[in-house]
Amino acid sequence: MRSFLTSVRTPAAVRDTGLLIGRALLGVVLIAHGLQKFNDLGLDGVEAMFEKSGVPLPALTAPAVAALEVGGGALLIAGLLTSLVSALVALDMLGAWWFVHKDGGLFVSEGGWELVAMIGAAAVALAAVGAGRFSIDHATSRLLRSSAV
Repeated sequence: MRSFLTSVRTPAAVRDTGLLIGRALLGVVLIAHGLQKFNDLGLDGVEAMFEKSGVPLPALTAPAVAALEVGGGALLIAGLLTSLVSALVALDMLGAWWFVHKDGGLFVSEGGWELVAMIGAAAVALAAVGAGRFSIDHATSRLLRSSAV
């Protein structure tokens, strides 16, 4: 016997709007953090912080992380390469948790992991379900399918 709650389906437009909002918000947060690395801290400062935290190859990872956050954030807003970018962001957040936040408790105000966990969780969800219909990913997949016919 199915319960009422399991038989209710979310309309596609509502689901896709939710994915668009989630992608856009995650993208904005990532861009802000990436720009902070480039502009406020500077890549030398990020590299020094990464080195102090034990992040491997800090001279390579500092600019890579900053670029992923700015570029990946923009790609998520557009809904382009969403699953790939989301998987990379999830790995980035796993690294941030491991090297910087895991011993800081929960609250970000105390150096904790709540923010990286939420960014990582959102990224995992997007990697799993994709960008939705309101995205470049969807538009290009439709074009590819129609041209294959």
